[in-house]
Amino acid sequence: MELTHAVVLTGGIATGKSTAAEMFVRWGWTVIDADVIAHTVLDDVTDEVGTRFGAEVIRNGRIDRTALGTIVFTNTAKRRELEALVHPLIREEIIRQAVSEEAKGIPYLIDIPLFYERQTYPIKRVALVYAPRDIQIRRLMTRSGLDKAEARMRLKAQMDIEAKRARATWVIDNSGDRMQLMRECERVRKLILDSFSI
Repeated sequence: MELTHAVVLTGGIATGKSTAAEMFVRWGWTVIDADVIAHTVLDDVTDEVGTRFGAEVIRNGRIDRTALGTIVFTNTAKRRELEALVHPLIREEIIRQAVSEEAKGIPYLIDIPLFYERQTYPIKRVALVYAPRDIQIRRLMTRSGLDKAEARMRLKAQMDIEAKRARATWVIDNSGDRMQLMRECERVRKLILDSFSI
């Protein structure tokens, strides 16, 4: 089924997608957050993750996401193994929540970081939160304490931000400060509403 009122909110690592999502929530929009759903799903499969990826990724009975991230961002086969385990469960929950939102007949956002990489959602409208690669690297190093090589490796695990930009319906430019991001979100919010003739 096509999700006719859904708008995907996507981006890349350290582009500011979560901050943009918060702004839309403040304006009263519903945001279905794939990352929040992923955390719940991971908690549900803790034992299986420990079996597949080793005891070192489990701490106090919960998944140590930093340790797991180190494994999956440096090993493509392991990343694909994790994705095969959790993505079907994440998608099922996103679709369940989206069907409920569709009944309201108004636009809503689905925050999907890997929308273009997975291509598994029947959604036509996409708002991309954008920052150039050099800014992504700088922010990722500052935010996560990674060195430049580690930051580049994490970015390499996703589609290049410029390729995403070329495919997006709308681009929210977050190459500046928070005020610029707010103005950009407001601009794109109006464009989204216009596209639905609201």
